[in-house]
Amino acid sequence: MLRTTLAGLRLHKGRLVTTALAIALGVMFVAGTLVFTDTVRASYSAQVMGSAERMDAVALPAGDSERPLPPGLLDEIRALPEIDRAEGMVRAEAPLLDRDGRAVGAMPTLAVSVGGLSRYTAAEGELPAADDEAALATSTAEAAGYGIGDTAEVLDADGERHAFTVTGLVDFGVDPQVGYQGAVVFTPETATRMTGVAGFAEIDAVAAEGVPAEEAVAAVDAVAGSGAEVITGRTLGERLADRAGVEADSIATALLLFAVVSVVVAAIVIHNTFAILVAQRQREMALLRCVGARRGQVFTSVVVEALVVGLAASVLGVLAGIALAAVGFRLGGDALDAGAGAAPVVLTPAAVVVGLAVGTLTTLVAAVLPARRATFVPPLAALRGSAVATGLDRRTGWLRTGAGAVLLSASALLVAYAVDTPSGQQGLVVVALAGILAFLGVVVLSPLLVRLAVAALAPLMRLLGVSGALAADNARRNPRRAATAMVALTVGATLISGYSVVNASMRATTDDMLDRQFPFDYQLTAQLAEDGPATVPAEVAEDLRDSPAIGSVIADRSVFPEAGGQTAGYRVATYRGAELGRDLESEMVAGDLADVGPGRAAVDEEIAAGRSVGDTVAVETARGEREYEIAAIVPNSSQLWGVTLAPRDFAAAFPEVTEDSTVLVTGAEDAEPGEVRAAVEAVLADHPTVQMVSMSDMRAQFDTVLAGAFLAIMAMLGLAVLIAVFGIANTLALSVLERTRESAMLRALGLRRGQLRLMLALEAVVLCLTGALVGVALGVFFGWAAGSAVLRGLIFQVPADQIAAFLAIAVAAGLLASVLPARRAARTSITAAMAGR
Repeated sequence: MLRTTLAGLRLHKGRLVTTALAIALGVMFVAGTLVFTDTVRASYSAQVMGSAERMDAVALPAGDSERPLPPGLLDEIRALPEIDRAEGMVRAEAPLLDRDGRAVGAMPTLAVSVGGLSRYTAAEGELPAADDEAALATSTAEAAGYGIGDTAEVLDADGERHAFTVTGLVDFGVDPQVGYQGAVVFTPETATRMTGVAGFAEIDAVAAEGVPAEEAVAAVDAVAGSGAEVITGRTLGERLADRAGVEADSIATALLLFAVVSVVVAAIVIHNTFAILVAQRQREMALLRCVGARRGQVFTSVVVEALVVGLAASVLGVLAGIALAAVGFRLGGDALDAGAGAAPVVLTPAAVVVGLAVGTLTTLVAAVLPARRATFVPPLAALRGSAVATGLDRRTGWLRTGAGAVLLSASALLVAYAVDTPSGQQGLVVVALAGILAFLGVVVLSPLLVRLAVAALAPLMRLLGVSGALAADNARRNPRRAATAMVALTVGATLISGYSVVNASMRATTDDMLDRQFPFDYQLTAQLAEDGPATVPAEVAEDLRDSPAIGSVIADRSVFPEAGGQTAGYRVATYRGAELGRDLESEMVAGDLADVGPGRAAVDEEIAAGRSVGDTVAVETARGEREYEIAAIVPNSSQLWGVTLAPRDFAAAFPEVTEDSTVLVTGAEDAEPGEVRAAVEAVLADHPTVQMVSMSDMRAQFDTVLAGAFLAIMAMLGLAVLIAVFGIANTLALSVLERTRESAMLRALGLRRGQLRLMLALEAVVLCLTGALVGVALGVFFGWAAGSAVLRGLIFQVPADQIAAFLAIAVAAGLLASVLPARRAARTSITAAMAGR
């Protein structure tokens, strides 16, 4: 029986080519993801370990303490006989200014000291050796536009400017803090002077000759005391590598989600292929039964066939995945600070085994039902003729309709719950569950959907002549087969159109919020600080109000109250220079923002906690608890979240808050945009750490982020669509083989080759278009549901141009899928086909 199965595979290997491609593509994504993330993780580890292992003992502040190690500790460590050399690292904030004199980044850059002993080396140029020299982190130099030999200005702890010559660039690798804030490298003395910090964030030591690292650690620990943690350099490297590995793990999780989609689509294609093959080979299997093959042997023959195909395709998929990972790492490794230029691709046995297992097991599971079905064919009944189903009986139709209606109704109820009670992540989970139920309902109803779609398209297809009429009849003849092929494309179409709707709706909502809630020209904020709230000096708003080019200035002052020595967990704010309800708007739950005044406040839903307009809310202040009447209730997602007080009430409750959190600036009506910008820049000349962002810049930043995510996700989901198209091509090719005599008869009756090709092309287009339309309908609905469950006040937007483009691609894919099957059908000899050869 095994020889018979393998001989059948060799004889009909062409029938399984597209199936093997579907498996290989899915495995390629899985294996490629695993190899890519293993390579990134290994590269991170190599970078960190290579620098950390140069140290035998490393002293760090104990626990999560940010208090620096005392300066005297370095002298004590240097005096130890077990230690050869030791150096302290200063690490604190020192804002770097760009070429325009503005502070770089949303947070101040770090000043990092590098002395004679350090974990860091210069990737380009040299480390600083003099008081007027500095090196920059490679990412910081790129962001600020500096190169070696340039002069850069840095602010000291008192805000005074100091000029330094850039002597080199330092690659900090996977350091997350440097990656976010950037870094300027100084000599130890200069770093202490610029930051005003006398202690050290880290002390690195090298053991004396012949002293083991563990003994050096024990000696340093003995003098360091309870305020420090002392570990070996290897332990530090492993700790840093583990932290960096979290990023690699998050990348792997995201990519594997798309890999799962591809594998599911491939499983649908495999199931459909083997179902058709079993139906076509009923005569062959019946003959085997007649000559003594048992049911178990027939079942095993189909399973072995699936095993061979799955294993061979999985091997190809793993090889393609390794190549994909290598290319991806070379192209994207630098963006992840993974040192792509020199790091080798890491191939672990786990990645190979998982890839092979996923492809092989998916193929076996998808082939089990067709294999089981093959065992129930009576030998003599199969020998009498083809047993291919030609439609749906009434009983099956009613059962499908009932089951599909139940699944879709349950899905609709879950969506209604998620939309009515938006709860962020939980709402997304509920919508995802509803989507799965809806998809199962579509799978159950898919044969009926195919018949309805063909019935709707049949009049148009008949306008194309006899080819169109025959294509409509062929699609209607076996709706189950057509539906199974269609479902694979529906998965990809649902995800693509759903994400398109979410992306378009998020853009529309963001633009509306910026236009309505931020109708200003510029937003001024301070760089975020590690040791306290970031504020804009009060004189900035006052100076702007004095400028004739400025029309309005709204200054937001806010505070997080404390109760019992702990932060209360909500914000209290006021807006000086604004009339609430006119200058600042918001979606409303109850009340009116214009009613906010002395003794009356606006609160968000969470703080309201069931209270209504007219009730009172208590606010913690430095002088005790104060109560205010609720004048308005806004959504939690509003710009006015927390508690909003009138300026006089805020000043009385929090007199210690004298600077602004944010300043919103609008130009005068008769002022040109250039005048407004020049006026703002003139006021900020003496405040280089205040960040100035125009609303157009903010909108462009949102658009850039959304567009980048959209293209990346579309590219990955496109693989699922490609696999689905292979499935349709395979279904059509197997259908052509099954209908060889029928096609020959049509040719004998006068159907020309071009008409036969058109007939098959129209069949493929009907399948692709039906699957795409069903997927688009599901995607639009669940895109709206997902957005509404997460974001209150979502502006629903359907990207008609993108969806139209996708439908056009679906039609083109159908035409492409029909090319090879149609070519084969058209070239088949009429006499040979009718003779059964």
